[in-house]
Amino acid sequence: MDKLSKMIIRKAENSDAGSLVDFNQKMALETEGKQLEEAVLADGVRAVFADPNRGFYVVAEDSDRIVGGLMITFEWSDWRNKWFWWIQSVYIVPQARGKGIYRLLYDFVKAEAAKSADVCGFRLYVERDNINAQRVYEKVGMENSVYLMYEEHE
Repeated sequence: MDKLSKMIIRKAENSDAGSLVDFNQKMALETEGKQLEEAVLADGVRAVFADPNRGFYVVAEDSDRIVGGLMITFEWSDWRNKWFWWIQSVYIVPQARGKGIYRLLYDFVKAEAAKSADVCGFRLYVERDNINAQRVYEKVGMENSVYLMYEEHE
């Protein structure tokens, strides 16, 4: 039996919040060189658990240790009269990368969406220079979008 077959993929619980805060902190530093304010980040993670309309987290657990996770948020498409699920805050601990964990997380997300008749697709954004992540997303069947992203923030 291979290592991945022992991996547990599940919706995250409140008790996983510490790992998710840690993952987000590490991801921001690794991908953008940003140090996030931990109190704000922790409140943001807890807010998702407090209000399911904000989304949900999925985690990969190996031997009682969380080794990866992602967050799903929702975007209503009036064109399709259905929801897009946005994949955000993807993080796999460095020693577990390259082993197919993201594929397991993504397959879980797709299975959850299939339980509902009102999900029309999945979207995510990735840093332009994060070629490794882009390759992973392409391997699971995602394609580069025709859309560019613009933003304004505080």
